[in-house]
This record gives sequence, C-alpha cells and structure tokens, in this order.
Amino acid sequence: MSRYRGPRLKLIRRLKNLPGLAGGGKTSNLGEIRVATDQSASRKISQFCVRLEAKQRLRFNYGLTERQSLKYVRIARKARGSTGQVLPQLLEMRLDNVIFHLGMASTIPAARQLVNHRHILVNNLVVDIPSYRCKPKDIITVRNRPTSYNALKGESLVGDKIPDHLTLSLSEGSRPTGLANRIASRESVNLSINELLVVEYYSRKA
Repeated sequence: MSRYRGPRLKLIRRLKNLPGLAGGGKTSNLGEIRVATDQSASRKISQFCVRLEAKQRLRFNYGLTERQSLKYVRIARKARGSTGQVLPQLLEMRLDNVIFHLGMASTIPAARQLVNHRHILVNNLVVDIPSYRCKPKDIITVRNRPTSYNALKGESLVGDKIPDHLTLSLSEGSRPTGLANRIASRESVNLSINELLVVEYYSRKA
C-alpha cells in the first residue's frame, strides 16, 4: 500500500491528534473529536479494530507505507529490549522526523520534502533519504544555498519545544544546526499511542 496523500484534516479528525500531520502541538477541532468519541463509546469495538486504529495512527503520523511499517516492526523485534519501546525509537530517529522536531519543517511531510529536494546535510554530506536513521553525534544542517534558505522561510525555529535528545543552535548570520545528542526515549514521543497494539497487529505478518 502506498503512502497516504489524501486530505489531512479528514484523517486527523478520524484518528484524533496526529502531531506529525497537524504540526507540533496543533490539533483538529476538539469539540468534533469529543462528539465522535462519545458516539463511538456506545458502540462495541472489536480488539482487531483497536489494533488497526493504533497501527493507522502510527503509520499516518510518520508518513509510512504499509511495507515500511512492517519492516520497522521486524527490526524492532530483532533488536534488544522491548519491541514496543524500540519501535518508536526507530521512528523518532528518522531524518524527516528529526527535522520536524528541530522546527525546520512544520510537518513531517514538509520535512520529507526538504530531504527529497536535497536541502539537508548530515555531517556535511547531502542526504536525500527521509528514512535515514540518525545516530548520536550526527549534525543536521541546511545547505548553504539560496534555494535551501528559501525552503525554510516561514518556519519558526523554536528551541524550547525540542525533545531532549536533540539540540538546535541558532546563531545570527549562520545556518540553523541540529545535533542528535542520543537515541530518542519513549518520553520524547509526542504521539499518544500504545505501541504494543501495533506490534500485536503485525504479529502474524512479522
């Protein structure tokens, strides 16, 4: 299944708050969400539907295809530690998500576009793969060219909302520079989700 490219607001209303699509702390109409929640509370929901919704929220928030989602679950299963803890760490260290958290892009799709258009440097090398997994001590900067600076126009780079596993340096007259201090922790994930439901959904496929 390909990556979702349809209306974002409709998706956010259906799956509740998706920070990667809505942008930072923005949410959809909370009143409409509460009404939808109250209506759904009176209906009996199967365990499969609960797991499916968790999987959809994870997939659409990070802009993953179905194949990519399954791939990350398989990698998390082979890694040390709990699969439910490793999975969000893998996703949080994706380059497009790191750029989003650094404030260089308002949404994850916008960050993915910056990477695809070769505006981003990692350790002074151009990286045009959004799924590139950042490592501790990686330095993320914007290319020193007019088109790259124009691509960042309109983005508000705010350092006080950045997760503690990242650092953003804003010096006057220089390019914004991000640093990956360490691997992301579960507390750094601003998406409210039970990862174990996602793992359970893919249990037969993985």
